[in-house]
Parts: sequence; C-alpha cells; structure tokens
Amino acid sequence: MGLFGFGSKGKSGGLMNVIRCDEQEYLVWKWRPEGQAANTTSRENAIRYGSSLRVKDGEVAVFVYKQKDGTMQDFIVGPYDDTIKTANFPILAGIVGLAFGGESPFQAEVYFINMAGIIQVKFAVPYFDVFDPRFLDFAVPMAARGSITFQIEDYKAFIKLHRLIDFNLEEFKNQIKDTVKKYVKGFITNVPSDNQIPVLQIERKVMEISDMIQQKLEPAFINDFGVKLKRFDLSAIDPDKESEGYEELRRLTAGQQAKTIEMQTDINLKNMQDTQRINAENMEETMRIQREESQRAQRLQSESNFINAHAINQQAEVLKTGAQNLGQMGSMNMGSNGGGSMNPAGIMTGMAMGGAMGQQMAGMMNQMGNAMNGQMNTPPPPPSIQYHVSVNGQQSGPFNITQLQQLVQQGQITPQTYVWKQGMAGWETAGNVPELASLFQGTTPPPPPMP
Repeated sequence: MGLFGFGSKGKSGGLMNVIRCDEQEYLVWKWRPEGQAANTTSRENAIRYGSSLRVKDGEVAVFVYKQKDGTMQDFIVGPYDDTIKTANFPILAGIVGLAFGGESPFQAEVYFINMAGIIQVKFAVPYFDVFDPRFLDFAVPMAARGSITFQIEDYKAFIKLHRLIDFNLEEFKNQIKDTVKKYVKGFITNVPSDNQIPVLQIERKVMEISDMIQQKLEPAFINDFGVKLKRFDLSAIDPDKESEGYEELRRLTAGQQAKTIEMQTDINLKNMQDTQRINAENMEETMRIQREESQRAQRLQSESNFINAHAINQQAEVLKTGAQNLGQMGSMNMGSNGGGSMNPAGIMTGMAMGGAMGQQMAGMMNQMGNAMNGQMNTPPPPPSIQYHVSVNGQQSGPFNITQLQQLVQQGQITPQTYVWKQGMAGWETAGNVPELASLFQGTTPPPPPMP
C-alpha cells in the first residue's frame, strides 16, 4: 500500500493505510504497504496515525516499536475494525508526539498471528534398531509414521521464543518435525525395557504408544516452540519382517511360548488333580462324620434299650420275691389250733394276692416290652445337613434345612443365593442344589417395581 499516494482505501496509494491480513493459510504474517518489499526503505514500517486497522476473529495484530530503551509491543485482539487511536494503543500513545496535530507517521512493524488456525505436519521415521531386553543379540529394524497438529495458544509466549520479522512457517514445521522424530525414535527404542512390551508386539500397541509419546511431547511443544500440541497420531510402527533379527527373534519367542504353554498345561493339570483330591478328601471326611454320627446314635439307642431291660429285670425280681412270700402264706398260722397244718384261709388269701401281682407283673412286662420293641424298631435320626450362605459377599451359617426354609419364607434367601456345605467343590446357587430346590416351590416372587 502506498503511504503518500492518492486513493481512499490505501491499496494503490493515499494518505491513510488499511492494515489487514488477507492470507488464507498462515501462522505469522507481516504486513507491508503495497509496493514495499521487505527491508527496502523505512517507509515499509511507516504508518500514518488514524489509518484503519482490521483484525478478524481468531487473529491478533502485534505492533512492534523499536525504541532506544528496547522493543515495545501493542496487541490488538480481533475482532477489531476501527482507526488507530491512542485509546486502544497504550504503548503508541506514549511514543507518538504532537507534531502535525498527532497525525505524523510513526514507525512500527505490524504482524498478524493466527490463533484459530491449526497446523498439521506429517512425519516419517526411517528404520532404526530396537532390541528386546530378553534377547539383546538380535536387533529388529523399526520404522514409524504419523502426524501432529498444533496451534498458537499463548501468543505472548510465542513472540518471546521467535523472531517475527523473519518467521518462516515451512522452516518452523521442519523444526517441529525433527523434534517429533527424535522423540518417537527414542521412545520406541526404549518401549520394550521401560514398558515391558515385547518387540514383536510393538506394532499391535500403536494406540497405547501414541498416547504415551503425546504426554512426552506436550510440555516440549509449549516450552521449546510456544505452541500447543493439539493431537499426536502415531499411525503405524513397521518392523522389517524380512530382516534376520526379526526372523531369529520370532523363532526364539515361538519356542519360548511353546514351553510356556506346556508349563501352563502342567500347572492346570496339577490344579485339577489337587481339586479332585481335595474334593475326595472332603467327601471322605463328610462320610466319616456321617458314619460317626450314625454309630453314636446306635450306641445311644443300645444304651437306652439296655437300661429299660435292666429296669424290667429289677422289677421282675421284686415281683418274684413278692410271689414267693405270698406262697408261704398257705402254711402260716392264721390263729387256728392246728399248729403247722395247712391253713385254707391263708392259701386263699395268697392265691388272691398272687393273682393280682401276676396280673400286675404281666401288664408291666407287656407295656415295657412294647416300649422296648418300639424303641428298637425306631431308626436313628439322620445326620443334620447344614449349609453356609453368602449374601452380598458376607458369609453366615451354618443353617439346617428348617432354618433355611424359614430364611426362604422371609425372603432372605432366593434361588440365586450362593450356598455351600462340606463335600461341595465350590459355592453354588441354592436353586441348582437338588435338596434345596424344593424350598423355593410355591414361593411368591417379590412384586415388580412401581412404574
């Protein structure tokens, strides 16, 4: 743009300039008046006070003033479309004199910084050697490729790190690309040892490795380049599968994997045998307990029968003695003059009393015999089977069948509740245990939730 030519808009001349950026793709762009090449004359940076400034949304216009006491800057954040006024340019207000009524030209470099633009850079890392820490004698060549996207977020920090006057986007991309390639190569080289990822599995861990590299790159982009890394995409890690190291490493790991499978099979077989042995021991222990309970019940029954038989014998002896004494009553002297002769009255009395005692003895014997037969024919009580119950991770019990039935009726145990007793290999839902399934017949399920 002409500074002192003729024209109203300043594109081909005129007293005033229209300062704006019409570039489609840029990160940093320097404005120059039309017809002025870079570093030609001082008029390149001569701006008349009152010229128009247009800054689009997502842009920042930077006015750089080179003074004796250092470089100073005014920042105009878009959107902005107005004439240059001291109210919006604090630094300019302090350096522009009153000559020519405040309309004299002033020297300033004007740069537009694209805050909204996102720059994408693709990269490719040629083959480099990667070693598996388990087999350090075999190097596997690896290559990587991907892309990165970044943008300026803190423009003041960006300006501190870069010279705006000679900023070149392509050179900047190359700097970033070199840094990314260095990080990618270094990270992938150390992945097997630092992250315990076998070399032959690296290409299947692309997404995980990509996320880890992005975490390493983010602070470097901010500190070294003043831009924010928006996204890092590691699209592929390619091992050289034709290389000798890859073939040898594949052969070794295949043999090791076969040994691992064999060892795991042996372990699984041993675990199965141990489980069967433990189940057999549990079953044997359960049967032993049941046998002991049955023998104990039989001993108690035998002892009860013996006691009843002994009581009958004792009572029989008593009745026998009583009968003998009654039999002697026939020869007793009941007051007659016969001396030792038979006493009819005594005989009759003895017979009557003996008959009564005989009937009593017969009834008692019959009653006690029936009781003994009933007791002897009664089988011993079955052993009590008890279950442990697990509800919400909490174990309780043991409970017998009657207690379990009460818990079912109270709704505390359902067919999906886990139970266990001695002899079972593991916990099982109550509905799948045959001797407990009948407890849930006829139970009413809980009402459905209210809509």
